[in-house]
Amino acid sequence: MRQTGKRRAAREGNSEPRANLYDEVTARIISELEAGRFPWVQPWGRFDSEGSAGPGLPRNALSGRPYSGVNILILWGAVIEQGWPSQSWLTFRQALAAGGSVRKGERGTMVVYADSFTPETERTRARETGEDAKAIPFLKRFTLFNVAQCEGLREGLAADPAPLPECEIVPLAEAVIAASGVDFRIGGDKAFYVPAHDYVQVPPQPAFFEQINYYRTALHELTHATGHVSRLDRKLMNEIGREAYAREELVAEMGSAFLCAALGIVPTVRHADYLASWLSVLREDTRAIFRAASQASKAADWILARHIEAQDVGRRAAA
Repeated sequence: MRQTGKRRAAREGNSEPRANLYDEVTARIISELEAGRFPWVQPWGRFDSEGSAGPGLPRNALSGRPYSGVNILILWGAVIEQGWPSQSWLTFRQALAAGGSVRKGERGTMVVYADSFTPETERTRARETGEDAKAIPFLKRFTLFNVAQCEGLREGLAADPAPLPECEIVPLAEAVIAASGVDFRIGGDKAFYVPAHDYVQVPPQPAFFEQINYYRTALHELTHATGHVSRLDRKLMNEIGREAYAREELVAEMGSAFLCAALGIVPTVRHADYLASWLSVLREDTRAIFRAASQASKAADWILARHIEAQDVGRRAAA
């Protein structure tokens, strides 16, 4: 009887024990935070004489598909640690498929793949009882190499975006905010999202010492807004307490960073004063960073998808 790949992975031990991977990745993030470094904040330099990577989400160089969730933090961390000039990655086999190879002696970066499978015994139990079958989650690790670690790759692979020129108004960011459909208000001297009335408010751009921070702040609050029941429903109205607040702030911080990277804006941390709360959450729950990064990716994808839809509508109207 043939086993599925997922079942083989679980039975043959190809997937790592979940606790080990959760612990390993969480310990790495905690170490970064304790050292005063935020893994989702500016893990790159500008394009300069040293060839530092510009802002952008890490992506697969062959398919162009961006990585998501906690893998963004892992890959960003590797880029800043090694000073590589690209956010593009390949597996060993993909490097060969792209006509090149990984240079001898290069060490890869471990990322994780989360999935689940339902044992046949559980399916049988569900059929007999009429209840839903319970899936068993598992994590697998696999290795990626930055394109800077490869040689002989063919031309035409997914290229890194050019950095934005320094300017105060970023039209692309303005379009993304407008396309979100969220009630977005400008005024006052505080930035916030009000779940009960579903609106975002941020101070006018001239109120910011560094005006680019207007966009970082706006995208942070828009990430909060994606948690509304009419969008991704992160149960914002049901969550109370300092820990729940810290978890949602962690989602919003990373969501803003992911969006900034996608739009070519270098993100910076806006709520460094939450560091102690975040460390407390991560130390108590090794899965917290996985959930927060996943929710942040989903929030960023939701916002960016609305912008793509608006562009498509505009093109059809102009045709």
